[in-house]
Amino acid sequence: MTRPLEGITVLTLEHAIAAPFCTRQLADLGARVIKVERPGSGDFARAYDQRVRGLASHFVWTNRSKESITLDVKHPKGREILQRLAAQADVLVQNLAPGAAARLGLSHEALSPSHPGLIVCDISGYGDDPSAPGPYRDKKAYDLLIQSESGFLSVTGTQEDMAKAGCSIADISAGMYAYSSILAALLKRGKTGQGCRIDVSMLESMAEWMSFPMYYAFEGAPPPPRAGAAHATIYPYGPFPAGDGKEVMLGLQNEREWAVFCEKVLEQPQLASDPRFASNTLRTAAREALRALIARAFAPFTSEQIMARLEAAQIASAQVNTMADVWSHPQLAARGRWTEVGTSAGPVPALLPPGLPRDWQPRMDAVPALGQHTEAILAGIGYDAAEISALREQRVIGATVP
Repeated sequence: MTRPLEGITVLTLEHAIAAPFCTRQLADLGARVIKVERPGSGDFARAYDQRVRGLASHFVWTNRSKESITLDVKHPKGREILQRLAAQADVLVQNLAPGAAARLGLSHEALSPSHPGLIVCDISGYGDDPSAPGPYRDKKAYDLLIQSESGFLSVTGTQEDMAKAGCSIADISAGMYAYSSILAALLKRGKTGQGCRIDVSMLESMAEWMSFPMYYAFEGAPPPPRAGAAHATIYPYGPFPAGDGKEVMLGLQNEREWAVFCEKVLEQPQLASDPRFASNTLRTAAREALRALIARAFAPFTSEQIMARLEAAQIASAQVNTMADVWSHPQLAARGRWTEVGTSAGPVPALLPPGLPRDWQPRMDAVPALGQHTEAILAGIGYDAAEISALREQRVIGATVP
């Protein structure tokens, strides 16, 4: 079984989510990912929480199948090791502070003369292109800050209060663009032999994802209102209460579905021609009145009964699941989406990556302990046991930490 990226080596100086999520997906496809971490503490995401048998939930999610080397990159010998690792890499990924990688001699400009096939992917909050730095180049950028800066918070939440996404959406968007851009760069290198620099901005990634509300507010028009869990501009599309206190999620996309919903779910076919609700624009404007009407129609029934009606009418619907519900979701189980990965605290369940072909299996190796592969990585680039011992005594490298 050959995975698509077998034989590709990725060197990464990463922390938090954006870069680790990108490189974990490269590892899923078979790439060897060497993760450089600070001696003693490592990637600070290791300390976010202790929810996975003492390990951090974010870290377990984004770091399987990697090799961890601890390295003091400010030490001259640490920089020498970095250069030797970069010389053997196909891809270098980093999301250090803007300019930090360049100061370590790891910019594409510094490396490409001697490594013309190297692909360097720099991930930052606001972009790190020296030719167009912009006024925000050096601002600190965390996920929630980019959710705010990109306008995501302005259209998410209730009328009274904005709300952040429940997952690291800005980091994820940047990680996905870095991942797909690296794959494209590898394809191009296969044709030309030349590497390149990729400059991924969290703000630009989120701004792309925000294009619908941006166009909705084109030329000064009002933006989509915050509508809680309901759709801001299509109605009825969102959660509605059932008689047993639970909520069901439903979504109508067109006038044909609206007529079917009125006839077969609400059992009030006359509503389909009610002039208050005769188009999506009118239904959205009258959402409070329509919500009250739907709630009254649903009140005599349990959520299970309403879901059955929606299914029978072929109206799109969903349960409002908790995290516990997702762990036991019957569709994920039926499609065999669960496997296990190792950790220093024992095996834990993990989802298989989505969307891969069936003729090969993704790499699903263990989440590394801090510095677990330091000696093996150094031996692989020519250091002997005595030299490795000396590096440890000089604190260029650290001890393995579970």
